[in-house]
Amino acid sequence: MLIQLAHDLPAYFYDVFVTRLDFWLVFGIVAQVVFGSRFILQWIASERAGRSVMPLSFWFLSILGGMMTLVYGFVRREPVIIIGQSLSTGIYLRNLALIFRERRRKRGAA
Repeated sequence: MLIQLAHDLPAYFYDVFVTRLDFWLVFGIVAQVVFGSRFILQWIASERAGRSVMPLSFWFLSILGGMMTLVYGFVRREPVIIIGQSLSTGIYLRNLALIFRERRRKRGAA
């Protein structure tokens, strides 16, 4: 069975990435790259700070990548993606609201 799987793997990847290649597949891949880049950004910011930090741009990349992935989910009619990204994007937006509210409060106190 494992040998058959190894033999079928190239055909599987060819089907997924070549046979089905269209605008929306490319869009979905770009969405995942944008979404995933937030972790690289967070890692770089943490290394520079010498501690774990969550830069504001992390949340903007989360929203952009999440919204792009959500659009992809709607176009491809993928309920798992639609549910996951709908909930997640709401959380990202709420985090931004909390960050900006705290910044306003600190400016008001100063």
